Amino acid sequence: MTSRLQSRAEPASSKAAGWSTVLMLVAVLLVAANLRGAITSLGALLDSLDGLSAGTRSFLTSLPVLCFAVVGATGMSLARRFGVHRGVGIALGLLTVGLLVRAIGAPWLLLLGTFVACAGIAFANVLLPAVVKEHFPTRVGAVTGAYSAVLSLGSAIAAGVTVPIAHAAGSWRVGLGVWAVLALLALLAWLPHLRDRDLRRGGHIRVSLWREPVAWAVTILFGTQSLFAYVVMSWLPSMYADAGFSHATAGLLLAVSILVGVPVFFLAPTLAIRARTQGHLVAGLTAMLAAGFTGLWIAPVSGAWLWAVLLGVGGAVFPVTLTLFSIRTATTAGTTALSSMAQSIGYLLAAGGPFVLGLLREATGSWSVPIALLLGVAVVQICAGYVAGRPILIGAREED
Repeated sequence: MTSRLQSRAEPASSKAAGWSTVLMLVAVLLVAANLRGAITSLGALLDSLDGLSAGTRSFLTSLPVLCFAVVGATGMSLARRFGVHRGVGIALGLLTVGLLVRAIGAPWLLLLGTFVACAGIAFANVLLPAVVKEHFPTRVGAVTGAYSAVLSLGSAIAAGVTVPIAHAAGSWRVGLGVWAVLALLALLAWLPHLRDRDLRRGGHIRVSLWREPVAWAVTILFGTQSLFAYVVMSWLPSMYADAGFSHATAGLLLAVSILVGVPVFFLAPTLAIRARTQGHLVAGLTAMLAAGFTGLWIAPVSGAWLWAVLLGVGGAVFPVTLTLFSIRTATTAGTTALSSMAQSIGYLLAAGGPFVLGLLREATGSWSVPIALLLGVAVVQICAGYVAGRPILIGAREED
């Protein structure tokens, strides 16, 4: 009788565990869908915002990446104090509130709301890789690929539909504020997981990575790929417009670049997991980035669509780097520490990239010097990729 009850209980327990895994995956994907929309939706409406000076508009474009660098550095502290699950809940709460506040209308509230929303994104950026490592230890590549693809798709959708929504509603505030609904949906999906305290057990653990060469290589890799990403988002339409394309076509080329990257973002982490080392994968993807920028330099018109595709595929260094957070560390605490270090310093390294390239473009009157500089960054990225891709576990020694 006892064995019969046990045999019935085991399938029920297995089914419950399966549903729990599915719900966690849905929640992770909903969080990922919110991680760039706040930025691309603002960029899409920037020229339509009332009462903003040119300086304020410029500051708004650099605020997200600066926020990621500064706030991301505190991600490990948040995880130690509240646990990773509650930390993600706090991040989603900040994101929802920030998106609502910035839609009120006053310029200072727009700045404040954008900062609060980006602070929430910064925390989620740091903590989500740790959630994946904890809940999907045998599926890190697949889940990282899935949430990277959703992140990219969410970015493209927000960029594409925010302006039509604002026009339909007759107000840019609606165009910005509507994204709080998606953030609230993610928060509601995450609420059941706030009770999961498993990761609190590692809250007192401190992991020092400052003397780890591989950790620094991962950090540099994250910084260079972030620089490329923000250069593409900020300047690719201008590069095409300067080549003679209309602004509408230039924007379409950017959208194509983002959308082409979605399936590659999904596949690249799985390839990274299966490979013993990841240096060749990083080098191959970086070579595509370099080829895309070289094409923009030499033949921006005749190969315009090809260069957009190459840049989109080459951007898959991003999900590969996210995967390295998990496979280069031995524990969830180590993943959180590496994620925090790489994202805070990496975003800080990337923050000046679009600004410097813009100055060089203005000073020289062409994109030749900026693109030559980017090709130099590509060499640095390949070198960092080979060091970061070595099969070494870091942060295995943990101290209370």
